[in-house]
Amino acid sequence: MSAPRSLVLTASVLLSCGALFSAFVPSPLARSVVSAPVIALPTAALSAAALVTPTIAYADDSSVWIPALSAVGAGFAIGLAAIGSGVGQGIASGRCIDGISRQPEVADDLRGVLLLSLAFMESLTIYGLVIALVLLFANPLIK
Repeated sequence: MSAPRSLVLTASVLLSCGALFSAFVPSPLARSVVSAPVIALPTAALSAAALVTPTIAYADDSSVWIPALSAVGAGFAIGLAAIGSGVGQGIASGRCIDGISRQPEVADDLRGVLLLSLAFMESLTIYGLVIALVLLFANPLIK
């Protein structure tokens, strides 16, 4: 029995996110007088802690975490908005074509409703684009 497709896709997304977060290198920290023992934590655990705890993301001015995570968030915002809208538009268009093929006399009504619903779906994609642009160019997290 093969694994369900959703489990395989989830595992591949988690692995690719782990590889993506391991590519970011934090800025060097200032030397302290007293050196504490260094505990080596996996990069994925540190990334998960930075994503889960919002106060960790508010780092010093020399940190690269906020712009890096903002770029990742912008990519997710526009990507998920585009994928969701594309799937929704495809389903709606297919159902409209099915309805027109079953009852050709209501084609004008279905076409009007379809165009209105496609406009609403596309507006959600534009909201995702606005969120992505805000994260990239007018980030409220950067002081």
